[in-house]
Amino acid sequence: MNIDGKPYRTILPAADGASVEVIDQTRLPFAFELKRLATLDEAAVAIRTMIVRGAPLIGVTAAYGLALGLRRDASDAGIDHAVETLAATRPTAINLRWALDRVAAKLREVALPERAAFAFAEAGRIAEEDVESCHAIGRHGAAILADLHKAKGRRLDVLTHCNAGWLATVDWGTALAPIYVAHEAGIPVHVYVDETRPRNQGAALTAFELNAHGVPHTVIADNAGGHLMQHGEIDVCIVGSDRTTASGDVCNKIGTYLKALAASDNRVPFYAALPFSTIDWTLDDGVAQIPIEERDGREVSHLTGRLADGGFATIEVVSPGSPVANPAFDVTPARLVTGIITERGVASANAEGLLSLYPERRPAA
Repeated sequence: MNIDGKPYRTILPAADGASVEVIDQTRLPFAFELKRLATLDEAAVAIRTMIVRGAPLIGVTAAYGLALGLRRDASDAGIDHAVETLAATRPTAINLRWALDRVAAKLREVALPERAAFAFAEAGRIAEEDVESCHAIGRHGAAILADLHKAKGRRLDVLTHCNAGWLATVDWGTALAPIYVAHEAGIPVHVYVDETRPRNQGAALTAFELNAHGVPHTVIADNAGGHLMQHGEIDVCIVGSDRTTASGDVCNKIGTYLKALAASDNRVPFYAALPFSTIDWTLDDGVAQIPIEERDGREVSHLTGRLADGGFATIEVVSPGSPVANPAFDVTPARLVTGIITERGVASANAEGLLSLYPERRPAA
């Protein structure tokens, strides 16, 4: 996607051929910087500290991190160590484990001297597949937006939560991909961007993306979405997902469930957009079975921002000494989801709907 008219991807091999470069998302929106990752530990830190974030991008970064780790130790034990190190960084997003398992399973059949290069190439293939999948998600989702625009005959107002744009993937994004495709097709789309406390991924990242790409948008407080829906100012909600069950339950950034409840009460369509690698076919009850990451309470109690003089400061916003809880995700039950937008099309949010798009996942008779 475009930054000041120049196309970028969130991760790509560095010129030295032995490392990768990523966009440091902890520096956005006030500074656009690339960061080089050359070792397993650097990749793990980048995922854990959210230098890179978003389920699809985490998966690709983990695949490259595994390759980087094999440059030091390509043995079976080295594979196991790298997988264990990377898998422990973020427990909720299933793409991370999916990518690691895919690469590791193939490595066992590769000769030791060739393993690092093979893993690096396989990570590149996963990255290219992610771009293709996200673009396809964009086309399928844009068709929904085109139908809504035709029916309403005016500007479409879309609500999104967190950041599920190209910064969360390699390119295009998931929830924002339909918006980008629709925008390029000339459909008048305006996005209401939830700030998404506590890390403000909406205000910092989604707004940065949309601003750079020229998509009309407005940042709102997290608690404003329901009010806007009550007054007919939201036509459709589209969110991403960090893990979706085989039954259609959608796990996404904390606060998504509340938006789905408000959308249901106000008869606003609510879609989740995600690639096949985000579906966990082993789970059927997201609330009971998906592990929810508990992050550092300082993300809630403190805020970092830019001062009037251009400097930066971190301030405390919670009463000193008060305990803080910080669950990073919640689960939206399938009954509240209008549909799931994937690279293969739009599915009903239930087991049969998903299996209709992925028949290879049906149990053998």
